Amino acid sequence: MTTETVRVERLLQAQANAEALFEEVVARDLVTPGQSEREVSDRIRDLANEMFGTTRHWHKRIVRSGPNTLMPYRENPPNRTIEADDIAFADFGPIFEEFEADFGRTYVLGDDPVKRRLRDDLPKIFVAGRKVFEADPDITGKQLYAQVEALAADAGWTLGGWHAGHLVGEFPHEKIDGADIESYIAPDNDTPLRRTDKTGRRCHWIQEIHLVDTERGFGGFYEQLLDLG
Repeated sequence: MTTETVRVERLLQAQANAEALFEEVVARDLVTPGQSEREVSDRIRDLANEMFGTTRHWHKRIVRSGPNTLMPYRENPPNRTIEADDIAFADFGPIFEEFEADFGRTYVLGDDPVKRRLRDDLPKIFVAGRKVFEADPDITGKQLYAQVEALAADAGWTLGGWHAGHLVGEFPHEKIDGADIESYIAPDNDTPLRRTDKTGRRCHWIQEIHLVDTERGFGGFYEQLLDLG
């Protein structure tokens, strides 16, 4: 079995674990009104420990609700109590056997039809973005970002962040920061997404869809592997 084959299997297993974790979040009804975002984040962390013995996360654990869902990753809004009829999302980066997952899902607690439509549009736009990626073997980060931005606009939403995804791999994966734009699916990345990294390994990507409705004051989030699975 080749090293690359092992990498792919481990990344897919890490994502499968993250997906199972988030399914259990729903089954146990962990995202409920009356709790603070930090309390929900800690409960999801504890659930991950219970299910997988996971104690490390490669990026900050995020649970956001209401107007905080407008905030991109780098912001740190005040801890908020989740309310009835809220929209909320969770964004976690657990490490499973030294391989990173990066997984995000959105939850609607009430019956608001616009919030439900946003939640339901998130996976649709993710899939549409993946189809764009699959159709063009030479697609760049800039080109994919533009296509995802257009898909969001067509559905009546705006992208909430400056990028729509990033590299993923072993922990710690190739340094991700604002100075290394080639690590992102972003407007300034003119490099092909299908390439090798600085160590000669094949690049693997996370696609993240952060949709916002600034007029109504909320957003949603959906994230998982782009090129695998």
